[in-house]
Parts: sequence; C-alpha cells; structure tokens
Amino acid sequence: MSVDRSRCARLPIARRMLAGIAILSAALTSTPAVAKRAAPGEAAEIARCIRIAARGHSWLEKTLWGLREQEAGWIGAQIANTNGTHDLGPLQINTWWVPRVARLINRPEHQVRHWLRYDACFNAEAARWIFLSGLESTDDYWKAVGVYHSPTAWRQRTYAAKVATHMRAKFGPDVFTARSR
Repeated sequence: MSVDRSRCARLPIARRMLAGIAILSAALTSTPAVAKRAAPGEAAEIARCIRIAARGHSWLEKTLWGLREQEAGWIGAQIANTNGTHDLGPLQINTWWVPRVARLINRPEHQVRHWLRYDACFNAEAARWIFLSGLESTDDYWKAVGVYHSPTAWRQRTYAAKVATHMRAKFGPDVFTARSR
C-alpha cells in the first residue's frame, strides 16, 4: 500500500488534533465496570470517529477499520492483559501509551485513561497517532500496523496478517490495489 507521508503522516498535526480532542472532552471522572458488548448506536459513533480521525484519507480510514476490527473493543472497554497492562476503548489502546499521550497533550494520566475508555473520538485519534508514529519510525506500512500491537517482530507479523484479513473482509479483495485508494 503506497502512502504519501508528506501529507498524511505529519505528527505535529496529529499532536494538535489529539490535544484539541483532549481539551474538548468533558468526561473527567472514572466510572465502574463496563458491559462486554457495544451498546446500541455505539457502532455509528465509532464509525464517525474513525472517519474523522482519517481526515479524508481512504487508506488511513481502511487501516483504522482494520485495527478496530482486529481489536474489537467498545466504548468503556478495559481489558486486562497478562503483563499487567489494560487495553482501553474501541481500538484497545494499551495503557502503556497513557503516560506518553498524557505528556504529549499535557494532561493528567487519569484523564487520558478515562478518555481512551469512554471517548470514541479520542480513542480513534490516539490509534491514528500510534499508527502514524509507527509509520514514521519504521517507514513500512505493515510493520507500522504490527507496531500498533507489539514491539516483538513475530507478533507484529502475525498481527499485521490478521489486520489485512479484516481489511479484505470489510473492503473486498482489492483493498490494497491503487484503484481502491
């Protein structure tokens, strides 16, 4: 998949957008346990947020959808991992990212964690930033998809293959051709 990094992977723009969403988010306190399935209407909100985070770039929207389908989270999700971290919200942002995002947008960690769980648009913006940061550092689309999931090479390859499968299922077998972009 060819990517025009000069227009699409500008991290300062992602940083400003993430900060703007953080400041606009009203929910600041944590809430108790969550349901295990998406609530009615939630799918439309997640779709809206993915569309916004993609900024009109079809390849990025498809990527975010592939990540979302693989992660299968929901608004309010907090899934424990065996290493003591948790995956939060619709795109299952790992809590490892919370301090980094908090520093980036100059907000308290507890607030960022809450937004990642309960604000679908903040979650999608964070997913966008994580993926584009991976793309910037690796200069390789599929490696960046893998980096979204893990720092371990074999886990990255396995994860990227699963995301590709979700993208083909959602967008058809030609999802990776120039025509589909």
